[in-house]
Amino acid sequence: MSSAQVGLLLYGAWKTILLTLGGMALALIIAFPVGLARVSHNKFLRVIGFTYVELFRGAAVLVLAFWFVYALPSLGWQLDPTFAGILALGLNMGAYSGEVVRGAIQAVPPAQVEAATALNFTPSQGMRRVVLPQAIRAMIPSFGNNVIEQLKATAVVAVVSIPELTFNGQLIWSGNGRAAAVFGGLLIGYGLMALIFMTAVRLLERKVAWA
Repeated sequence: MSSAQVGLLLYGAWKTILLTLGGMALALIIAFPVGLARVSHNKFLRVIGFTYVELFRGAAVLVLAFWFVYALPSLGWQLDPTFAGILALGLNMGAYSGEVVRGAIQAVPPAQVEAATALNFTPSQGMRRVVLPQAIRAMIPSFGNNVIEQLKATAVVAVVSIPELTFNGQLIWSGNGRAAAVFGGLLIGYGLMALIFMTAVRLLERKVAWA
């Protein structure tokens, strides 16, 4: 493999990391409002949270990517392909992450909520000071799994010509025909990135546990 091809793969790996982190950041921004809406006492908020989760959890990342890259321009909106990929990945993963937030909040023992009420905390104060700090600890392992799922999902957006790792690997393969070498390298590349992400998540888990 030439140095130019190696450079192309490294650039693709950088794009893959950018898509993963960008998509996950958007997913987390969405997840907390959606998760809180899902456990709200306000029926209207619960309906909004439920609708978002069911809509985007059921929407394929591939279809969302096609919509943002090819359909929106026909309506007068032209998005950068990388941003469109991040948007597709983040909206989809935001629905799954919202359910993680909901489940973690509901897993906090009711006695903790009762204690917050006994201390004259308002519902929002109880959520912020008592429930969320405990729930966040429970969310981290699931969010770690979501990061890996997000990493693997980045390969899907290769079909809309975003030059991430799989797309650039296919370019090299079409040029040299060495499928075993190219796709074996991709397997190793994705495996290394997944290992790095999971190591970071485990370090975060330990830091939160010590705190």
